[in-house]
Amino acid sequence: MKYVYLHGFASSPRSIKAERLRDRFQSLHLSLEIPDLNQGDFQNLTLTRQIRQVRALIDEPVTLIGSSFGGLTAAWIAEGCDFVDRIILLAPAFNYLEHWLPRFDPKELEKWRSGNPLSIYHYGDQRSRFLNYGIVEDLEQYDEAQLQKPIPTLILHGIRDEIIPIAQSRTFAETRSWVKFIELESDHGLTDQEPEIWQAMLEFCASPNFPKPITDGDIL
Repeated sequence: MKYVYLHGFASSPRSIKAERLRDRFQSLHLSLEIPDLNQGDFQNLTLTRQIRQVRALIDEPVTLIGSSFGGLTAAWIAEGCDFVDRIILLAPAFNYLEHWLPRFDPKELEKWRSGNPLSIYHYGDQRSRFLNYGIVEDLEQYDEAQLQKPIPTLILHGIRDEIIPIAQSRTFAETRSWVKFIELESDHGLTDQEPEIWQAMLEFCASPNFPKPITDGDIL
């Protein structure tokens, strides 16, 4: 079984969440692959590009773990790839445009739409980076109502999420019996719920190679 973690939008494999999760996998003598979804070209980032990038890495049974935009990516990959055994979604960015675009000034959006790259703060690089409007046009092609493949799914979402309202995950889980949904007392980052997240992941992935028991000191 391969394990792959997909980081969030404007993040990187060097994020605290990614590195701590890699450490926990290493403690179980398991490898966690964390691709750089920026691909050295954040300006032309799209969901479709991320899906194609990760899909090319999958040639054996895999558990996908995705955070935010990475979670949305994982959900779409699982829908069309038979190698995906299960997915774990941390505050997945369902209906992302609905919550993202209203944050911008209408005039700023119009300039972006007309071809002027938008300046976005990139947390992985710790500086602003340009982003093309193509990410919006690409996302508009995806209808999440089509995510109907009954693959084992674990969703963890904070009730105080300020980026993607928890209602998005609630709605997604309510209509899909194969989804296990856990609400956490946290925000979008979920960084203060690391022990709870790790415990839930261990239980969800319990196998001879991914043991269920956990000690009090085990955290992400």
